[in-house]
Amino acid sequence: MDFNLMNLTSHAEDEKEHHPYKVVILGSGPAGLAAALYAARAELNPLVLTGMELGGQAALTHTIENYPGFPEGVGGSQLGELFQKQAERFGARVEFDIASRVDLSKRPFVIETESGQEIKAQTLIIATGASPNHLNVPGEKELTGKGVSYCATCDGWFFKDKEVVVVGGGDSALEEGIFLTRYATKVTIIHRRDTLRAGAILQSRARSNPKIQFIWNTVVTEILGEDAVKAVRLKNVVTGEESTFSTDGVFIFIGHKPNTQLFHGQLEMDEGGYIITDKKMQTSVPGVYAAGEAADPIYRQVITSAGMGAAAAMQAAKFLEEHD
Repeated sequence: MDFNLMNLTSHAEDEKEHHPYKVVILGSGPAGLAAALYAARAELNPLVLTGMELGGQAALTHTIENYPGFPEGVGGSQLGELFQKQAERFGARVEFDIASRVDLSKRPFVIETESGQEIKAQTLIIATGASPNHLNVPGEKELTGKGVSYCATCDGWFFKDKEVVVVGGGDSALEEGIFLTRYATKVTIIHRRDTLRAGAILQSRARSNPKIQFIWNTVVTEILGEDAVKAVRLKNVVTGEESTFSTDGVFIFIGHKPNTQLFHGQLEMDEGGYIITDKKMQTSVPGVYAAGEAADPIYRQVITSAGMGAAAAMQAAKFLEEHD
């Protein structure tokens, strides 16, 4: 190759590097990868920045049994890999990188990443998910997926005819605790106060359920076990008394925190930090869409997140047709 041709090739590659992507997707959970699939099939060649975890929270679930098409269930990480493979088949590009800063003040939008990239996007789909609040006690991280869970709908079946504890006192804790009575022989709800924060109807249902008991004014200070949860160490916050309580599982429901810090001051959010969207997944900034748990404080399921991601990609394609 002669010198002039080399310069032309280099210049073309440089232009390609700085040319805005039609669609950039932040997050690689069910919402992000479903959006990638739909955007790729629309020949928009989307770029997916995976974030911290390929597959999102779903990848942390040992077996997902409520996603259509898998009658025997499917591993969370395996499902994420299948989502990725299908999106890439149609032209999606998946990069293991994390957005560290975004500028949504004008199009093309600018995304800076932890690896030092500066990426421009004509449309942006935010699928950064949410993270469950953790107790941050010894044993919690080590036993996650081995008896420690943040999703009764996902993992409740594995505790059939076993005893579990639920940590929390709000609506989610009681809803999930009541759900777990379908499988567990006993559900013990541990709450740091002597009154619940949940709604009156949920409180009534929980109190009247013969499988549910309560431990009040108490916090979990440690989760015990090696290959599986065996017990929790408890401390009464009033008396200071400590004790050990045997259990087969620990379900933690002390709230979720949406991973939306990057967008504070740029997008409209509710008081919980969830991005506000309309029925078409559109945010307060034209050309920016949100899907999955970053915008969903209610359902937080694989199937609903995937549906939101598909809808966001369809709207992004329509937006590009109308504006570009």
